[in-house]
Amino acid sequence: MNPMMKYPFEVAYGEIVAAPDPFIAAVFSSLASEFLTMPKGEGFVDYAAFEAGYETLKMATAGFVTLTPSYVLPAILERPICMIVLRTMLGFTPPEWAYLAAQKVGPELNQGFARTLDRRVRLSPLKPLRPSEEQLRRIKAMVEVACELLNQGCPKVRGDQLHRLDKADTVGGLPALRNLATIGAPYAMLLYERFLGRPFAGHRDSVSELVGDGLENAIEQELVGAGISFRKTRRAEKIAEFDQAPDFMIPSEFNPKVVIEAKLTEDDGTARDKVTRVQHLESISRLGVAHGKPPKFQVIACIAGRGFGVRKEDMRKLIEATRGKVFTPKTLGRLIECSALSDYASKRP
Repeated sequence: MNPMMKYPFEVAYGEIVAAPDPFIAAVFSSLASEFLTMPKGEGFVDYAAFEAGYETLKMATAGFVTLTPSYVLPAILERPICMIVLRTMLGFTPPEWAYLAAQKVGPELNQGFARTLDRRVRLSPLKPLRPSEEQLRRIKAMVEVACELLNQGCPKVRGDQLHRLDKADTVGGLPALRNLATIGAPYAMLLYERFLGRPFAGHRDSVSELVGDGLENAIEQELVGAGISFRKTRRAEKIAEFDQAPDFMIPSEFNPKVVIEAKLTEDDGTARDKVTRVQHLESISRLGVAHGKPPKFQVIACIAGRGFGVRKEDMRKLIEATRGKVFTPKTLGRLIECSALSDYASKRP
């Protein structure tokens, strides 16, 4: 950053209003993207485990020559990761697979069961399953529908439609799948990349909360280090007077004087939505201002990710909504001293 630049939290709000562009540029300069790395998170399936499942399933079906429940189900029970491999061949989410299988056994095979089973397998991919009789019946139904779909291949659909089985390995039924597994292509790796998603999007979605937690943890460290009382809210928690609770309320939820929104996004469209969220908090704070009352609380935005560094107009709105109190991971060390949080610090540097 140019040493002559000033951050918006360093100046009076009137100075920002008079010439916002330099302050927008200053925030942009402090944003950095972390999209190239992601936490693995609990339940991450590495390639070695996935490949082990693939090879087990391949051997159990004699190289995908006989893909029937009588061969597939024992393989899944002995090496559960085979179930993840089978689902990846289909290209379905656990709830989608459960929906189709429920038509065989009834509504008791619901999305919750499918999600729980999928997570259980991801946590212990090589530990044999010992399901109850009822659980076994549901798993068998899922295997049956999977084998049926993979054997029949992609049905014909209207010209303006695209079927989910219209993939290189499933479009032509079992022969297509078998061909891909035997022509020398690394089919296991193709499936693993599909499992992680477009690319890695499936995994990125599953750990999105962990990614966001990094920013929240950094804020929490600043607050704790300054001895500031605060209330950190949980996801989707309901707090009186807030239709969506802010991430932090200082000193408490009963009489908040400072609220902090911690937002990370690598997508500019999502960034716009998060800016709107901060604007809404600002409007709640200033409900009584027109009648001579002071704002209820100060709004602070702590942001990270390249999504916030795309649209200049969105950043201008964010700076306006927070009266300049916009911080990034690079400037979090100034969070306490450059905001009303300093009024609640019981520990001095």
